[in-house]
Amino acid sequence: MAQVQYYGTGRRKSSTARVRLVPGTGRITVNNRDAEDFFPYETLRTIIKQPLATTETEGSYDVLVNVHGGGFTGQAGAIRHGVARALLEADPEYRAVLKRAGFLTRDARMKERKKYGLKGARRAPQFSKR
Repeated sequence: MAQVQYYGTGRRKSSTARVRLVPGTGRITVNNRDAEDFFPYETLRTIIKQPLATTETEGSYDVLVNVHGGGFTGQAGAIRHGVARALLEADPEYRAVLKRAGFLTRDARMKERKKYGLKGARRAPQFSKR
């Protein structure tokens, strides 16, 4: 018999996370490593668990994540987005709770591109009168 799995893709900045929810004990695996090993800070691990905490499903799913791109803060945000989407696939009743908490909204803030004639996105070359 095939095991039930729920999929969700999350994105934040330049990070992309492919999340799989499998009924289990609440283990979180990121890139074949435990979340405690992968993320150096407790706050990032808390960010990942936020959708599970708001829907009160913290111990009922194992979270399997494949994430790439960006830094660890962006990756944590991408995982949170993916977990929220996967939970929505598991039970559409969670939509109102997740939407109110803001977990289903893709964070559109990106790095601004560098413009020609400037040293960065907005940083101009040093000005001198003489």
